[in-house]
Amino acid sequence: MNEQDRQTIAEAVRQAESETSGEIVVMIDRAAASYRTVPVVLALTLSLFVPWPLLALTATSAPRIFLIQLICAVLLLATLLWYGRGGRFVPGFVKRRRAHDVALREFAARGLSHTRQRSGVLLYVAIQERYAEIIADTGIDGRVDQAVWDGIVEAVVAAGREDRLREGIVTAVRAIGAVLANHAPRSPDDVDELPNNVVIL
Repeated sequence: MNEQDRQTIAEAVRQAESETSGEIVVMIDRAAASYRTVPVVLALTLSLFVPWPLLALTATSAPRIFLIQLICAVLLLATLLWYGRGGRFVPGFVKRRRAHDVALREFAARGLSHTRQRSGVLLYVAIQERYAEIIADTGIDGRVDQAVWDGIVEAVVAAGREDRLREGIVTAVRAIGAVLANHAPRSPDDVDELPNNVVIL
């Protein structure tokens, strides 16, 4: 996301909010977690199998086997840390869970649950995880079918896969704005309670 992308999305948020009392926050997270522990656990687990063939097939002494095991563990760790960047060895459900947890935490931290009509909506996108989620506050969530949010999210993820993330987010913001305008129309005394700028984590 360059500055022009961020400004385009912020303008889409401003326009969407002009028709509703709801508040939209767009958050883009480069990675929901580092997942560094996974390569460490995998390397140490694999190194546990190193002594067995040496014990069974050779007359190598115990100290030498331990040294070989240690060298293998270090080499495995270095290889897996390099090759496993971006959580390559992490199961998809773990990545989605981490991203969901971050989205919930940020929803609370950004004040989305403190708007006057409880009509805050977070569009959270985790790039590394290829994950997106919409979290709506209680004033909106019960009125909107989950399938509506899921459809918007699927379009964002598809746009991200096609390297059209900015367009996907802008389209999603407009769709969210339309949903909010239907369920929480703008009132005469409405004020913009939250910044329209894109939050980059």
